[in-house]
Amino acid sequence: MTEHILFFDIDGTLLRTGGAGQKAMERALLEEFRIDFPFAGVLTAGRTDCGIADEIFEKYNLDDTPQERRRFMQSYLERLPDCLQALPGAVLPGVRTLLDHLAGRPDVHLSLLTGNYVEGAWIKLRHFGIDHFFTSGGYGDDYAHRDDVARYALSDVCRHLSRSVAGADTCVIGDTPADIRCARAIGARAVAVATGGFSSAELSPHEPDHLFEDLSRTVHVAEKLLERIR
Repeated sequence: MTEHILFFDIDGTLLRTGGAGQKAMERALLEEFRIDFPFAGVLTAGRTDCGIADEIFEKYNLDDTPQERRRFMQSYLERLPDCLQALPGAVLPGVRTLLDHLAGRPDVHLSLLTGNYVEGAWIKLRHFGIDHFFTSGGYGDDYAHRDDVARYALSDVCRHLSRSVAGADTCVIGDTPADIRCARAIGARAVAVATGGFSSAELSPHEPDHLFEDLSRTVHVAEKLLERIR
């Protein structure tokens, strides 16, 4: 029986896209909604796509209907593959080896906890060839707050495994303070990695259970990810 549930963030934790996600959103807003410089003053790190859309729609007084929200999302998703091809992205250090190591264990289930729209998440993972490691997760389609994504991710794992899962049996791995906070929201351990927009010095005050510069020390990192809350 699976005993360890590991929730991985995507951007800044598993991979970097060279800004492809933001570029695709900018192109969608420019080409479909005629908005220049749409991300001026808009912060994106650690946020969900739903939350970013909330701010964009309010900032530019867009017609906030389900139809327009879908038009924005689809316009973004249509442009994302080209932006991934054009910009210099990569899987982050140690990630492939760590995922291979963890996927080979029968007591580990790998899941996602990301602010990406679900289709955007899979476009990115497929582009970098690491989609096959994951079968469940929580995404940023419907939730502006990452804590709610975490709660959904936990319930999705329960459905996937057809059993209840306690937060104490889970671990959230991410690169922002929001990832640490959402881990606490579900009673999970929080592991921070300084491969995104926040340094170790910036992540440390948020008191993750473990903090790594990157995920390249495979055995050591895996050992810490699989620790139990005491």
